Amino acid sequence: MLAADFLNLGKDVDLVNRAADIFHLDVMDGSFVPNLSFGFPVVEAIAKKAEKPLDVHLMIVSPWKYVERFASVKGVEMISFHLEAALGRTDGTIDLIHSCGVRAGIAINPDCPVESVFPYLDKVDFILVMSVFAGFGGQKFIAASLDRIRSLKAEIERRSLNVGIEVDGGVGPDNAGLLNDAGASILVAGSSVFRATRPEDAISAMR
Repeated sequence: MLAADFLNLGKDVDLVNRAADIFHLDVMDGSFVPNLSFGFPVVEAIAKKAEKPLDVHLMIVSPWKYVERFASVKGVEMISFHLEAALGRTDGTIDLIHSCGVRAGIAINPDCPVESVFPYLDKVDFILVMSVFAGFGGQKFIAASLDRIRSLKAEIERRSLNVGIEVDGGVGPDNAGLLNDAGASILVAGSSVFRATRPEDAISAMR
């Protein structure tokens, strides 16, 4: 939703309700990432009209401080936070998310070794692999992300775990098939959908 038209947000919420599967909400604090996005008022406004689950991606320092409030928003079913932002409280943050009845995920930037999440694979529900650097929409997909996804998928399968792989950044019809083949099960698309001439056709092409 970071790429949505915020002057006509209801229109884009309706689009997601009709054509997509989840609302991906990028919450940025201007500290962990060099940008500010939106907070509780916008998430709560989207939730009022949302007919699909909400997926909250916390790009914020000390994410555990905000987990319970985001989890209390109607429709929030997924919350992810960045490994580097958890400040040594990764296990506790995962447990807190689960205690709220929400699926927990860890997000990693392109410069964070994919192996860094391996110790937590038996605790999380999904891993969010950033295929651009967190903080701004509209960036170009980093091709090396495909190998990272393959490595992650191989480890998940080696351990017979039920952990999804979400990918965010530069995702669109041109690389959706490659990402799926590599092992991704959730594709987050912003600019490639909301800036398309026919957004619903862009979603159909990715499917």
